[in-house]
Amino acid sequence: MIQTLKNAWKIPELRKKILFVLGCMVVFRFGYSIFVPFVDLDMLKTVFDAYSGTVLGFMNVLVGGGFSQASIFALSIYPYINASIIMQLLQVAIPALERMVKEGGEEGRKKLASITRYVTIGLSVIMGYTYYVLLKSSGALTRTDAWSMIVIVLTFAAGSAFVMWLGEQMTEKGIGNGTSLIIFTGIVSSLPQTAISMISGIIGGSMNIIAAIVIVIVAIALIALTVFVTNAERRIPVQYAKRVIGRKIYGGQSTNIPMKVNMSGVMPVIFASSIVTLPATIIAFLQPAEGSFWYNFQQSFTQGSIPYMIVYALLIVGFAYFYSTIQFNPIEVSNNLRKNGGFIPGFRPGRPTSDFITRVLNKITLMGAIFLGFIALLPQVLSNINGLGGLAVGGTSVLILVGVAIETVKAIEAQMLMRHYKGFLE
Repeated sequence: MIQTLKNAWKIPELRKKILFVLGCMVVFRFGYSIFVPFVDLDMLKTVFDAYSGTVLGFMNVLVGGGFSQASIFALSIYPYINASIIMQLLQVAIPALERMVKEGGEEGRKKLASITRYVTIGLSVIMGYTYYVLLKSSGALTRTDAWSMIVIVLTFAAGSAFVMWLGEQMTEKGIGNGTSLIIFTGIVSSLPQTAISMISGIIGGSMNIIAAIVIVIVAIALIALTVFVTNAERRIPVQYAKRVIGRKIYGGQSTNIPMKVNMSGVMPVIFASSIVTLPATIIAFLQPAEGSFWYNFQQSFTQGSIPYMIVYALLIVGFAYFYSTIQFNPIEVSNNLRKNGGFIPGFRPGRPTSDFITRVLNKITLMGAIFLGFIALLPQVLSNINGLGGLAVGGTSVLILVGVAIETVKAIEAQMLMRHYKGFLE
C-alpha cells in the first residue's frame, strides 16, 4: 500500500487527484470548527455524554463528533446515503424509474442523480428539524423562537448539501468513492480522541489495562481478517474453443472469472448502519415520555441489544445480496461467454451456465454477508459480555476504515495501470 502511494505520487496527474482528495478532506474537517448559532456547546456536550453508549453516540463517532459539537456538518453524508438507498429501492419497485436508468443511458443516470439530490435536501431538512427538537428539549439552545429554528434547520440542511456536493466532487475529480472517503475521514478524525480517552481512563483507573489490551488485540485481528476476506475470491474456470480464421487458429486458451467473496465491499455496512440508527435516532431526538411505547422501544433498541443486532445483521445480509445482484449479472456474463466462444467446463452455454454462476454467486455472497455481520457484531457481543465499552463501535469502524483504504488503493492502482497502457499505445 505504501509503495503504491509512493509510485502514484511520482505521477503528476495522480498527484493532483490525491492532493484534491486531501484538500476536500481538510475542507470537510474545517466545517466541524464552524458551529450552528444559538447553541450552548457546554450543555450539548453534557447531553451527549449521557448518550455515549446509544445509537446517538454511534452516529456521533461515524460523523467525527459533529453531533456533540452542533457543527454545520453535523448531519454529514448520511442524508445522501439514505436518499441513495431510497432511490435504489424505488428502481426495483417502480418499473418506469428502472427503465429511465437502463434505457436512458448517461442522461437517465443524470436524472436519477438529480432526483437523489432533491431527496437528500428533503431528508436533511427532516433530520435537521429532529436535531433541533433534541437541542430544544435538552435545554442546549440559547434562543427558542421561530427564527432560531429556521436558521438552525436550514444551516444543518445546507451543511449536508455541501458535504453531498463535496463527496461527488471527490468521486469525479479525485480517486475512490467520495461518500466512503468522507465517512473514512470522520472516523479517522475521532481516533486520536478515542486513544486519548483510553489512555486517560487507564491512568485514572476507570479502565482496566487488560480491557485496553483486549481492545487493541481484537482491533488488530479484525484488521487482518478484513484484509484477508476482502482480497479473497472464487475463480470459475473458463475454456475458449479454438476457431480457424483464414490460416490462423484463434482461441483455445483457459482463463477464469474472478468473483470476490466480499463483492459489495463496505457499502452494506454503511447502508445498514444508516438505516438501523435512523428510527432510534429520530425517537431520541423527539424525547418521548417515560413509560410510553416509543420510550420503551428506544430503551430496548440501543446499540448492543439483541433486537438491534438482529436487525443490523439482517440489513447487512440484505444489502450484501442487493449489491451483488447490481454489480454482477450472471445472465449477462453467460451471454458474453457464448458470444466469444467461451464455456465453463461441465456446463452447456446459455441457461445452464447462468444458473451455475447464480448458484456460485449466492454462496459466496452469503459467505461475504456472514463475514460482514461477524465483523460488525463481534465487538458489540464482546462489549456486552466483558464490559469492554470501547469495542461497541470498533467493528464497524475498522471494517469501514480497512474497506475504504483497500478500495482507494485499488482505484489508484487501476489509474496507474490505465495510464501505463495509455502511454504505451500513444
